[in-house]
Amino acid sequence: MMTTPLSFAVLGPVRAWRGRSELDLGARQQRLVLAFLLARAGGAVSVAELVDLLWESDPPPSAVNVVHRHVGMLRRRFEPGLPTRAAGSVLIRDGAEYRLLIEEDALDLLRFRRLVARAGGSSGEPAVALYREALALWRDRCASGVRSGPRAHPEFLAVDGEWFAAVRAATDAALRAGCVHAVLPAIRLAAEHEPLDEALQARLLLALAADGRRAEALAAYADIEHRLADELGIRPGADLRAARDSLLDHDAAADGSGSWRGAGPAPTAAPPLGVEAGSWPPAGAPPTGPGPPAQLPADHPFFSGRRDLVAAAEELLAGDRPATALVIDGMPGVGKTTLAVHLAHHLASRYPDGQLHADLRGFDSGDSVMTPAEALRGFLWSLGVAPAAIPAEPHAQAGLYRSILAGRRMLILLDNCRDWDQVRHLLPGTGGSLAIATSRRRITGTAGPAGAHPLHLDLLTDAEARELLTRWLGDVTAADPAAVDEIVTRCGRLPLALALVATRAVGRPALSLPAVAGELAGADGRLAGFGDAHAELEASFAWSYRALTPGAARLFRLLPLHPAGELSTEAAAALAGLPPRTARGLLAELAAHLLVEPGDGRWRMHDLLRAYAAELGEEHDDAAERDAAVERIHDHHEVVPAPVIPDAAPAGAASGTALSTGRRG
Repeated sequence: MMTTPLSFAVLGPVRAWRGRSELDLGARQQRLVLAFLLARAGGAVSVAELVDLLWESDPPPSAVNVVHRHVGMLRRRFEPGLPTRAAGSVLIRDGAEYRLLIEEDALDLLRFRRLVARAGGSSGEPAVALYREALALWRDRCASGVRSGPRAHPEFLAVDGEWFAAVRAATDAALRAGCVHAVLPAIRLAAEHEPLDEALQARLLLALAADGRRAEALAAYADIEHRLADELGIRPGADLRAARDSLLDHDAAADGSGSWRGAGPAPTAAPPLGVEAGSWPPAGAPPTGPGPPAQLPADHPFFSGRRDLVAAAEELLAGDRPATALVIDGMPGVGKTTLAVHLAHHLASRYPDGQLHADLRGFDSGDSVMTPAEALRGFLWSLGVAPAAIPAEPHAQAGLYRSILAGRRMLILLDNCRDWDQVRHLLPGTGGSLAIATSRRRITGTAGPAGAHPLHLDLLTDAEARELLTRWLGDVTAADPAAVDEIVTRCGRLPLALALVATRAVGRPALSLPAVAGELAGADGRLAGFGDAHAELEASFAWSYRALTPGAARLFRLLPLHPAGELSTEAAAALAGLPPRTARGLLAELAAHLLVEPGDGRWRMHDLLRAYAAELGEEHDDAAERDAAVERIHDHHEVVPAPVIPDAAPAGAASGTALSTGRRG
């Protein structure tokens, strides 16, 4: 009889799945044993090593028996029908050693090593793409959640070392290829975990500078310098000094008017450590001499559709009082950044004095959100203002910025804006400049200037979704139109989901479109139907989820328990056990990111968000709370007759034909 395959993750929290169902791995010691076996990636682990792992010093007399008991319990979780004391076929014993028999594709650590090896044998953008795919497998340090105490086990530290080495290699490759934005999130995360690793921190400085964030890079260097002095009593080493010198060499190339102070052409800084001379300065770095900044990210090669919004933007820019800001909003994954970048390239020729770009990281966690002052300093530097001449006070920075823009026609791209306060100082005042901003919230309104106009981005139409898949996959889509329609439906016409499916299909040529559609259809209401790509969907949704207040986050996790795709405010209140007035406020908060209010007093959630919310609920809410929510909604519908739900719900709303999840009843 064919058994359901097992898969494992150790690059972050320790997890295991049978098929698409996640396994409960038991108490911490049991999970720690599994983490050690996974870190060995199929290699032998002695009982003595496991005893040292669990107790470090002074193990109890029963330590060996406890290890055997943990292993036996893991075996039965992996093979539920396994009798007590029987030898399993997955976790095997060989004398005084244990090994976990695991396929390469079934463990994230092995997939990571394979991708890094392939990246090391490639160059240019293909190598960067492989590194990016490898680094996307990391969620946290190896075996996070089971490591304890001030000192991690050397086995886990060695795996962490592979992560940091891959980040360094990926950053060097991206600097050479001029596409550092592709690995900037990875180098940020690694540098945050290793604040005293000078090689990582040096590459963070170079990456920030190459991405047009030179002011941020200089501030980061000052922070690193102070940390090394305070915690280790040392000065920065050669790598960090070389990175700093490359920043200062660029700063020395311009005075307050943006002109080179010497004779002849402006010099180019020497390339930093690890970067070939022919590839420096990297693409996208601020200019070292006269010339307008050109900081737009590359237009997406497979952009399609959205003709109505491009036409709407054109109309807003025509006439006697053209728009000074276009603010694109929409749900996670709907393609806001892609449209904004495409629109910026479409309009760039009308703004001959250059383009500025900043990712404000408005929905990132903690201190990584860019402040308006940080963005202004970077923009002023790019506009030719020497760092020493930039005012310290944010209002003075904004005044200088608008004064410079008043005499120019420039295009400013502001991505991932959190709210109006974050973006308002970055908008042009008078003059002929234009800002294009993106946000997951509708941030325009009475607080915004008259020249700012919203552009709401909805799901793709069926035709646009099919066009997007055709642009990615080519003529193969014409051979299987039914499979294409099924993929479009299962993805809920969400551009990010369609792009991830297309990327997966391109990366696995042997996987036919009907097979891809079958995997999505058989996902049983889980994002796991997207394979490894489900992590990117989760990451995109998580940015909005993390921005919620605790009450709204709890309601979001409970909503999939409602048996219908739409619900009223009163039903949501019953589900959460809240007064309707309180529930209405929380629903309004969710509508800024994660819900749609069709306008008839009811609310609905995109199917993929519903699946994400259901998985969060199963992870964070105990069974008793979820059962109580189900009972409350049943009681509510016994009193208030349930509304008639149309047989055909729009694609992207929860329906029986699209990916959906949650209890029914």
